[in-house]
Amino acid sequence: MLFFLVIELLLGFIFYQYYSIEEEHLREDLSLQMKNYSLSFEGDQFDIEITPYSKQKNPYELYQDTQALYILVPFPESTKDLLKIYYPLSKYQQALSAIQWKLASQFLLLSLIAAVISFWFSTYILTPLRDSLKLLEMFIKDMIHDLNTPLSSILINLKMMDGENSEVQSIKQSAKTISMLQHNLDAYLRDSHLNSEHFDLAALVQEQVDFFAPLYDYLSWDIEVNPLMLHSDKQAFSRILYNLLSNACKYNITYGTVSIKTQKSTLAITNESYGIEHPDRLFERFYKESERGLGIGLHIVEKLCAELSISKRLHIEDTTVTLLLDLGKVTSK
Repeated sequence: MLFFLVIELLLGFIFYQYYSIEEEHLREDLSLQMKNYSLSFEGDQFDIEITPYSKQKNPYELYQDTQALYILVPFPESTKDLLKIYYPLSKYQQALSAIQWKLASQFLLLSLIAAVISFWFSTYILTPLRDSLKLLEMFIKDMIHDLNTPLSSILINLKMMDGENSEVQSIKQSAKTISMLQHNLDAYLRDSHLNSEHFDLAALVQEQVDFFAPLYDYLSWDIEVNPLMLHSDKQAFSRILYNLLSNACKYNITYGTVSIKTQKSTLAITNESYGIEHPDRLFERFYKESERGLGIGLHIVEKLCAELSISKRLHIEDTTVTLLLDLGKVTSK
């Protein structure tokens, strides 16, 4: 597309310059023909009339007014009158229009050729890149699928081990983190089929808090979530909570607070931050304001909220960031 625009701009500049040259040639040709006409007065291309002498205008130079293009020719042995040989402006404009149509047709033809060349060029250049991206996507999908079995085995075996052992708890947390990253990549790459089921919001929030609190033990947690039955895809909603709490923790201030509260059917997740430079871009794919993360977490939130019919609203006040989720459409009646 950029290649085509560059060619179009270049063609436009060339044709504008060419039109200016053609217009100048037309004026010079008319001027020369008028001078020749003044010698023999043969033909009916030009009209003539007598006009008073003027010091401001030189003989044989081409002039233009609202009616015609003309030259002034002096009479022999006369200083009072001049002969005005003129060409109607309407005929001159018709000649210009003919030049414009000719150049416009040439410009359109060259633009069409440029579009074909641009399409061929972009296809030729981008095909290897497109193929590489497809291979990469297939590789990631296969990797996600292959990770599923060992991750499930690790999590199952960890449940049978001593739950009080700190090393085991650390492994559990790491395995769960990898599992959620796997689900995030799966949600990003696939159009998953959503399954609706009934589940309690308070229990799901507590499950996520229990996962993040040990990882971010320097943060304070303020939880006021009333029991609220939802009818939606539990796994997809869990990924929404995971990504929102992950961001609330990662981009919080040192010894900051994460607040999770409900008011009727609205869930509010609030955290302190060091400020957001571009809040309007937070949910864009691959956008991130630091080197941490992949830049897809909040984009997945955007995608899943749309799929689950959950409205979201971002509210920023000074360094406090709040994301509001309207759960009215997924609340069990």
